[in-house]
Amino acid sequence: MGSVEGFLKVDRELPKSKPPQDRIGDYKEIYQPHAEELTVDQASRCMDCGVPFCHNGCPLGNFIPDFNDAVYRQSWEKAAELLLATNNFPEFTGRICPAPCEGSCVLGINKPPVAIEHIEKSIIEKAYELGLIKPQPPTQRIDKKVAIIGSGPAGLAAADQLNKAGYQVTIYERDKKPGGLLRFGIPDFKLEKWVVERRVSALEAEGIEFVTECNVGVDITGDELKLKYDAVVLCGGSTIPRDVSITGRELKGVHFAMEFLTQQNKRVSEIPFEEEDILATGKDVIVIGGGDTGSDCIGTSNRHQAKSILQFELLDKPPVGRSGANPWPEWPLILRTSSSHEEGCEREWSILTKEFIGNDKGEITGLKTVKIEWDGRSFKEIEGTEQVHPCDLALLAVGFVHPQKEGLLDQLGVALDERGNVSTRGYQTSIDKVFAAGDMRRGQSLVVWAISEGREAARMVDQYLEKESKLPSKLVSEYQV
Repeated sequence: MGSVEGFLKVDRELPKSKPPQDRIGDYKEIYQPHAEELTVDQASRCMDCGVPFCHNGCPLGNFIPDFNDAVYRQSWEKAAELLLATNNFPEFTGRICPAPCEGSCVLGINKPPVAIEHIEKSIIEKAYELGLIKPQPPTQRIDKKVAIIGSGPAGLAAADQLNKAGYQVTIYERDKKPGGLLRFGIPDFKLEKWVVERRVSALEAEGIEFVTECNVGVDITGDELKLKYDAVVLCGGSTIPRDVSITGRELKGVHFAMEFLTQQNKRVSEIPFEEEDILATGKDVIVIGGGDTGSDCIGTSNRHQAKSILQFELLDKPPVGRSGANPWPEWPLILRTSSSHEEGCEREWSILTKEFIGNDKGEITGLKTVKIEWDGRSFKEIEGTEQVHPCDLALLAVGFVHPQKEGLLDQLGVALDERGNVSTRGYQTSIDKVFAAGDMRRGQSLVVWAISEGREAARMVDQYLEKESKLPSKLVSEYQV
């Protein structure tokens, strides 16, 4: 590494965010500009550790010490080359990834880890600034066509890789614009949609065809797809939300989190929708679920100017630091406070929702809960702790169970695993020339995992169609560093 003492001399420093009361007035990304020299200093903290566990933590196997060194030397073109060798869309992961690489950083054993996510974002934005990111259509085309179903991160990554290999690639998306979760699930204050549009425009310029407002399984059947294309890659995501079966679930004002978030993303992008508005303005909001989606609901409710926001989590409150049962380099299971929490929210842990309470108009007015005590994997209710909380809007952010089966999956007849996801072997489904990747195959997961899945599925498609693949593998990269 260029600086052998950087980790001893430089402290971890991330870009400053705008004050909470300022940023909740709009849906712009919350971070202030960060001086380039500060990013170079952060890259100097990478400590030439010998065995970089960050590689293992990253689902993409990014060349993290190598691009950190290039940033320290201000060799931005080299840094971008290294980063893009394994990650198709660092402008996405550099903004919204929880950074499992940082959880495995060797420096993180006894110091704050290297700011890998911030450095990654800085590299790709510098590459755009320098004009290094240009459309690069393949010089030769293979006379074979591949259909990608779904334009989320897995679908985009699979399409990008297969297009690079020379295939004629078409992406089908049932919504009005491409991007999937990136466009309609993640709020603009975390990922502004011009970032998605910039990348989609580049993919189009490289020859990928996007067919939007096409509900595959309805507007075009599975059999038609198999006749028209040499291979089909299913990247439709895990779209069926987990529900709660308790009294009052049918009341007006009880919604799935993604319904709420998708609507707001469409408002910001001025995309019309037919559903009745779901707004938190002036309401007592309760978010059920303590993960990232719940946090996104909090940030959106703050921007709606909710009267109050309360978040419930079924599990116990995590520790501030690693416990003895959660050593490095495992992902740290610690208390996390998001930017949305900083903007205003009350949080409670070990809470079980018992009942939604409504009025004679069928509208929710309250939420009955009880405190619970965990004993290993099970819990019991604590007597005398029942409570009714005022609530005008309840948002269910308790995850997703499996992909939509009605329509395309039923038409194709693909086998499913015990969780209801598409079953695969080497990313190939039980149906000839049909593959699957992303949340549809592995279940609800991270954007970085979706990109990894898309890349690996593309390699398997290439191998299936051409008997061998020249696309790089995550496990044995053909990129020499």
